[in-house]
Amino acid sequence: MSSLTIGAVCDPEDEILVAEPYYTNYRGFAHLLGCQVVPVPTFAKEGFKVSPERVRAAITSKTRLLVVPSPGNPTGAVLSHQDLQELGSICMDAGIFFVVDEVYREFVYEAKGPDALAPSVLAVPGLEEVAIVVDSVSKRYSACGARIGCLVTRNEALYQACLCFAQARLSPPTVDQFAAEAALRTPRNEMRANIAAYKARRDVVVQGLNEIDGVSCPCPAGAFYLVADLPVDDAEHFCRFLLTDFDLDGQTVMLAPASGFYATPGAGRNQVRVAYVLDIPALKRSLAILQAGLQAYASYRIES
Repeated sequence: MSSLTIGAVCDPEDEILVAEPYYTNYRGFAHLLGCQVVPVPTFAKEGFKVSPERVRAAITSKTRLLVVPSPGNPTGAVLSHQDLQELGSICMDAGIFFVVDEVYREFVYEAKGPDALAPSVLAVPGLEEVAIVVDSVSKRYSACGARIGCLVTRNEALYQACLCFAQARLSPPTVDQFAAEAALRTPRNEMRANIAAYKARRDVVVQGLNEIDGVSCPCPAGAFYLVADLPVDDAEHFCRFLLTDFDLDGQTVMLAPASGFYATPGAGRNQVRVAYVLDIPALKRSLAILQAGLQAYASYRIES
């Protein structure tokens, strides 16, 4: 759905603003369409909050849209209603579209109530002509291979352009459509129990990471990812070390180097993305392996 949006809005050489670190497929979609990704930096010390001032400063005559996931992959950051209002107002003033990727909208951990969701840009008045929501069944129902979702806009011209792209792509597999329809009937109490389990996992991982010497990470408010700073110079090299040169009693862990989620050269070099999708005993074991791996890596670097 993100690629469809970019295709409907942009021409080659146009620019797309993304909050960095960002979902890497945005860059792939833009590249295929001949567009340029322009990063708007966010920082761990600020909870990866998207700064309206930085967004405003990044807009040029070639900018066509701002894309922000909320809750976010890879940071887990969640935009508040006020955040959406401020960013949407900037997009209105600049005459660009505001795309909010809401595929993790149920995965929020501080909101209260049985039907708690992340704030939606569609609920912000005055943004009817610029607001676009991208959604999918693939994340909330753990069906990543089923690429079924929707694009929601109140802009009639954009809707018609997107419809042309959608009709050109025919349709997703029939079996995936049946599976998605069944998934949408999941009882709310079952979904809330699942989200409560993710919250418990998040709490274990955030506490465990911050207890490791030299490691720090903010507490994500949503999704099931986080970005952590490690006491290493090159997180990608450390991740390879864990897979090729280290084990703890025959076990190791796999991490995603965060530099791949940045467009700015050198950014995220000492960071990793963690997906807390395992059961709590496995997560606790993974934290112990990571701590031992960092200690072993320090000695390894000295020796090499």
